[in-house]
Amino acid sequence: MELEAIPGVGAKTADALRSLDDPESALERGDVAAVAGAPGVTEGRAARIVRNAIRARHDDPGGFLATDRATEIHERVLSLLQDRAVTGYARQRLRTFYPSAADSRIREVNEFAERAVERDPDPAVVEALDGVEPLSRPAGLSVRDRCLATTDAETYSEAQDVFPELSVEVVEDARGLADLARGYSTVVALDEAFVGVEVDGDVRVEPDALDRPEEVVPERVLSFFATNRDRIRAAVEVHEAAGLETDVDLGELDDALAQLEGDGSVAGDDELDRLTVAVNDLDAAVGTAESVANDRLREAIQEQDVTIEGADLLSLVERGAGVDSLLSRELADEYADAVAAARDHLVDSLDLDGSEVDIAQRAFPDEPTFPVDRDEEAVSRLREELTAARDRRAAERKRDLAATLADLREPTRGLVNDALDLDVELAVARFAEDFDCVLAERGGRGFAIEGGRSPLLDVAFEDVDPVDYGVDGVALLSGVNSGGKTSTLDLVAVVVVLAHMGLPVPAESARVPEIEELHYYAKTQGTLDAGAFEATLRDFAGLTEGASSRLVLVDELESITEPGASAKIIAGILEELHEAGASGVFVSHLAGEIRDQCGFAVTVDGIRAEGLEGGELVVERSPVKDHLARSTPELIVEKLADESSGSAGAAADGRSDGASGSGFYGRLLEKF
Repeated sequence: MELEAIPGVGAKTADALRSLDDPESALERGDVAAVAGAPGVTEGRAARIVRNAIRARHDDPGGFLATDRATEIHERVLSLLQDRAVTGYARQRLRTFYPSAADSRIREVNEFAERAVERDPDPAVVEALDGVEPLSRPAGLSVRDRCLATTDAETYSEAQDVFPELSVEVVEDARGLADLARGYSTVVALDEAFVGVEVDGDVRVEPDALDRPEEVVPERVLSFFATNRDRIRAAVEVHEAAGLETDVDLGELDDALAQLEGDGSVAGDDELDRLTVAVNDLDAAVGTAESVANDRLREAIQEQDVTIEGADLLSLVERGAGVDSLLSRELADEYADAVAAARDHLVDSLDLDGSEVDIAQRAFPDEPTFPVDRDEEAVSRLREELTAARDRRAAERKRDLAATLADLREPTRGLVNDALDLDVELAVARFAEDFDCVLAERGGRGFAIEGGRSPLLDVAFEDVDPVDYGVDGVALLSGVNSGGKTSTLDLVAVVVVLAHMGLPVPAESARVPEIEELHYYAKTQGTLDAGAFEATLRDFAGLTEGASSRLVLVDELESITEPGASAKIIAGILEELHEAGASGVFVSHLAGEIRDQCGFAVTVDGIRAEGLEGGELVVERSPVKDHLARSTPELIVEKLADESSGSAGAAADGRSDGASGSGFYGRLLEKF
């Protein structure tokens, strides 16, 4: 897919996306976190880009959620799904699931959901997921112990682009290489002209280095794994807990990670550790060795009785000799022993080996002197030798470990991505389990829900009464206040939204219409003024055009104006929707009046109230077909009439019939 073909992705954003390792793959799998890694792309924008890429792939024009209330239902459902995700990746990935009219998109998510609901949300897996995050690219990697060298300006420019971590230098000849070799542990010459040139130091002629960047800079691979080590290990734990298959040899990966320090250096190498300690402790060891020699020599001098004949003393003085000559003459053996002790201490404390011992021997001179002092040139030579050996060893170990990890890099990406995708699946599985969900069927003009329970109610889900409700075409839904009309409408919207997202719905079974738009109008607060009323009528006038592809849910539209006018307006709207072949439910307290105004036999369903108990309504939550429900005032008058009738019989002797309370409530009840 061309990036610029994605709606909302211009040239600048496309360039930012191309900076990713594989933007097309990230968009294909819906990886919001990876897309958000592009410069200047936030997570919210990344989610929109991924959704738009999905729409482009399925030729989906969008616009399914046609009203604010429909959008609100989707957001609340999405929030319930996200609450069941562990990782931030999964929460963002779930934002790419949206209600669609595109059959291919719905079927794609259906297939995903069928796999997801088979997952077992094992607490051990959920706990392990807590440490998994998308892999990140190391920032600010800089390698200072080596450089690249070339005589060519074009090669210089290309090398700077390929190796931002290294210094790239322009040289004129072999002398320039030699100068660089004195300042860097390793110099990589990029020109074939340098083949065969002999230069002191670690100078390598590698004309193909630009084609092998991760071999020249193994720190790239090591830094990647060091930065992501905890995330990778968490993903391994998820795979082991969930029993997921993987292309990665988990034992080999664990062994390789164990050799890696948090800063990207190599761990677990005794020789490298020895050389590192030697370099770090050299000055302290030399100082201690000096003290060893001087302490022994001082003690020898204090214990020695030195006798010098007059002629000898005169001869020494005439020659300008000092204490060194005296030491050489009288304490030569003691001095040799003190120096030997210093040398032994230096070798032993730094655990020196091979040629390092020979250089260390020269750190203290054979010629007697007091106090014994180091040979700075020899110490400096030893430091250079140890540092060079350490760097060579580190580079060798880095290359070896990087070669192992480089082969594991892509499989490891898959390992982590699979763990993150498992979290998305488990979120859907937990949602389906928590709300007793099934996949809905699509087809027909209306909807049919059996055993549906809305997850949006402010009560525990297990306390929600199941609802059976279905409508073909358009219908009116009547019922008492607080009887469940709005929650029934919400349930229909939730089922339709989830079904068109391709996800399971909270019902025992459900069928929804194949529609292009959901129009859900919430209850308005108070009567609208003339301008708002006119705007509302314009909305519904537009709604009736092409209404066969829409599901219309309306909650108490009569509140927009006076009741008498409302009944006529709603009846007119229903007639238009009926003629257009639309599906819809209008909740109204004026169902009877609207039915009388309609020019067709509109279906009136009702949420039947069985009465009042202790001042609380007792209702049958599932709407009854072709039933005009009684109102709350009627139920209250009926209750009062029943109570008055009973009390009137008990007190008939003391009252006239005209004064009977039951007569008043009875006559009032007859008005309904």
